[in-house]
Parts: sequence; structure tokens; C-alpha cells
Amino acid sequence: MTYSQTSSRASAAPVGFLASWQRLVGPRGVPSLPRRRGRKPRVPLTHLLAALTFHVMQDAGTLAEHFAQLFDESLADSSWADRRARVPWDVFAELMRRALRPRATRRHPEAFWRGWRLVALDGTQFSLTNTPQIIATTTKARTRRGRAAFAKLTTAVLLEVGLHNPLAATIGRHGESEWALALELLAQLPKRALLLADRLYGCAAFAVEALAACARVGSHFLIRARPDIKPQTVKRFGDGSRLIRVRVRERGRPAHIVGVLEVREIRVRVGRPGHRTHELRLWTSLLTPSSAPALELAQLYAQRWEHELYFRELKRQVRTTAVLRSHTVDTAAQEVAALVLVSALLATERQRAVGGQGPVLRVSFLKIFELVVKPLWLIVALGQGLLTDQQLDQLVTRAYEHMRRFRIPPRRARSCPRAVRQPVQAWPRLLQAQSITGPVQFHLV
Repeated sequence: MTYSQTSSRASAAPVGFLASWQRLVGPRGVPSLPRRRGRKPRVPLTHLLAALTFHVMQDAGTLAEHFAQLFDESLADSSWADRRARVPWDVFAELMRRALRPRATRRHPEAFWRGWRLVALDGTQFSLTNTPQIIATTTKARTRRGRAAFAKLTTAVLLEVGLHNPLAATIGRHGESEWALALELLAQLPKRALLLADRLYGCAAFAVEALAACARVGSHFLIRARPDIKPQTVKRFGDGSRLIRVRVRERGRPAHIVGVLEVREIRVRVGRPGHRTHELRLWTSLLTPSSAPALELAQLYAQRWEHELYFRELKRQVRTTAVLRSHTVDTAAQEVAALVLVSALLATERQRAVGGQGPVLRVSFLKIFELVVKPLWLIVALGQGLLTDQQLDQLVTRAYEHMRRFRIPPRRARSCPRAVRQPVQAWPRLLQAQSITGPVQFHLV
């Protein structure tokens, strides 16, 4: 199946990976490289980026084999390694800026709250393989048992939680922290969004940056604050929340006060009957209780957990290896960027499968990925020239109808103890696996 064959049918119905890839990158297409001296590259950049994205979602096979499957051309694995090494990182960064964008509409009410698009910010780490190139250019973290087994590549993702659709991503190729990567993502916050973030970002220094980013695009934030911060109460509201004032300290110089931040604080106790409760401390830039009730915001914050489920899909269901397969830090960053693009592509396919007939996340990600999407793309590729356009359309229509059968029931309201089997620092030791079921209760403090 060639790119031209796919393009001729893209307007009628989805017909495989390349058609889905074209819809993902949009009319602007992939970035281009400046012209260089010498012979023209044998593999165009458009084919390289598509083949790499297709490659990272496969269980078995080499990049050369998957390139041949897509474009019916051959290129040796050694040539692929050289070609990837010469592609600058800016190409992948620009490709993510072009391809990652909001996709939820009014047909997806679960992706909004009172008209605000729900987005979340969080980070994760990918393990790098122990090649000589990576060992020479990275440092493994220290643990209580010595050096870690693998060096890590930190990645931060801005996520549209209602669809598990990535809106932006940054990758720490030079050892940047999750905090630094998250600050970069604030510049790509969409309009009229409500940003959810966990305790890593729950301090005045980050809240100031988030408030400025939100003001530029007409958005707001809801962040879980750290428990050790001591604010000054300015005003108490009737719904139990309060307007507080927090000192902003210079990073690296905590004794140096650089400003004052005013936010609305919500304190709520969360727990289940018969079990110990714990307190949540939330900061928000939504200052009006009538339009943003405190109890609703406290319950809404639970949707931030969708970001953790997204990382599980990315690291355990799309990627099947414990470590990244690339041999250098730069090519590992390319692999992570391709994984993020795959997740955006699959979020689109999941959205199309639902067709506005219920919440998108009620369709099993793993089942449509393994039982529908990958087999469908393979059959369409093999059927080119053997099946008529009408037959391909009928095949794709039937596949999407099949996807809708993989609806999962609503998740159980359960939680597991915050404990580890081998305790580190003050964490309690987990001796027996257990979970708590029952309705969650919220009590404003």
C-alpha cells in the first residue's frame, strides 16, 4: 500500500494506518528539513516519520520490515539507524505541535465541566537500555540498594482527560526534571480549559506560572496543594472555601520573597464509611463559588487520575517492552515522541468508534487496539488491489461496529492502600493485598 493509494480514498473512509496518519498530522503535514548538499535521501522524511510511528506500536519486527509493509520498499536496518541519527530533534518537536490538538466536541460532554475543557498535566519516566552510548551520556539514579538498573528519560504530557488525547508533550533529552518540562507545556494550554495537576505542582512558584499561562488563553487551574504551605486567609466563602494569600519564594532561594499569590483554597476530607479519611487541599483560580462550587471541584479533581490510566495505556499496552528499544538518548526521545503520536492516533480511532454514542473511555482501549485496529490495518494493506472500494468501505464500517461492542462497565469505586511491600522512608509496609470498596464521601473542612 503506497501513500498515494491511501490519499485517494482518505475522503471516503479510513483505510488503514497511513490514512489515519494523514488525518492526524492534518493539512499542514509533517515538518520539512532544509535542503542539504549531496545525494537526495532515499527515504523521504514523510515516510520516515510515518514508519517510525507505525513501528513502535508493533509487538514484533524491525523498523525496516515495518517500513516495507507500509511503502513496499526496502532499506537495511543499519541504514535506518544512520538515517534516524541524522534527523534533528526539532522535527519531532514541531511534528507534535502540529499533530497534537484538542479533539473533544459537544458530542463528548464527559470531556467538559460547565463548559471548561478538562485537561491534566503530569509526567512519567521511561527506562533506557544499557547501551555504551546511553551509559556514556546519562547518569543512573541512586537508590538505597545502589545505582538504579536503568537510566530514565523523563516525559511530561498535557492530556485531554475525557478522550485520553495528548495535547502536547515535552521530553527531557538533557536530563530536565518533570517540573521544568511541565513549565514548557503551560505555553501550549488550550483556550477555556480547566487544568488539573497533582501535588508536585502544588506550590506558589508553579501556581504563579500556571495563573499567567491561564490568563493568556482564558483558562483556569485546579491543583492539589502541598500540606506544609502556610497561607494567610483573606476571605471565607459560604461554601466552605476561602480566598488565601501565599508568598511566592524564589526558586533555590526560599528566604527571598518575590511576590504574593491570591488563590481560592478548598479543603475537603475524603474517605469511605468505616475507614480512615484523608484531607485534600486544592487551589484554584476559579474565585467565584456560585459558578464553581467547592464540593463540585473537590469531586472533579478525581478525574486527574485519568492521566495515570493514560500512562498505563502508553507504557504497558502500546509498548510491550520493559525498556525503550533505541540505542541513544536522541533516538529514544524519538521513540517516546512516536509513542505519544500513536496514543493521539488511537484516541482518534476510539473516538470514531464511539461515534458520539456514549463516553469514549467506555470503549476498551486494549481490545480495540489488539483485536480491531491492528488487524484492520493489516487486512486493508493486504487487500489493496484485491478488494474493491465498496468492499473496503464495508469492511471498515463493520470493524467500527465491532469496536462498539467492547464497552466496559463503569469502574468500581475502590481504592488501594498507599503502602509498598518494601518500604522506603516513611511509607507503611504492605503485607497483604487489599482494596476498599464503597461510595466515596466528601466533607468540606
